[in-house]
Amino acid sequence: MKPNVYDPNCPTRTVLDRIGDKWTTLVVLVLLDGPRRFSQLRDGIGGVAPKVLTETLRRLERDGILTRTAYPEIPPRVEYQLTPLGRSLEEPIRAIATWAEHNVPQITRARKAYDRRAA
Repeated sequence: MKPNVYDPNCPTRTVLDRIGDKWTTLVVLVLLDGPRRFSQLRDGIGGVAPKVLTETLRRLERDGILTRTAYPEIPPRVEYQLTPLGRSLEEPIRAIATWAEHNVPQITRARKAYDRRAA
């Protein structure tokens, strides 16, 4: 099957779902600065429940976006790091994050205007 993002049966859709997820985006942005432990990721992202972060990390590991390295130490230490595939998301994810930061005032104004008209 030739990839076609508009075909509902194309696996490309699952990839878009993964990289379009807000937690995926934030995990990738934090990991662009280098390997991080779970608590560093949680603190760096802010507002993510541990269970949600764990699920996101497992999905990203399964997809080959990051690696999980467990060190045989006491206490145990686990680090997460982007793979080359994960690093290839840097440009598009940074572009989207920059766009969002730049345009949030305009979007906030548009939402308020819409809500006033809808009320």
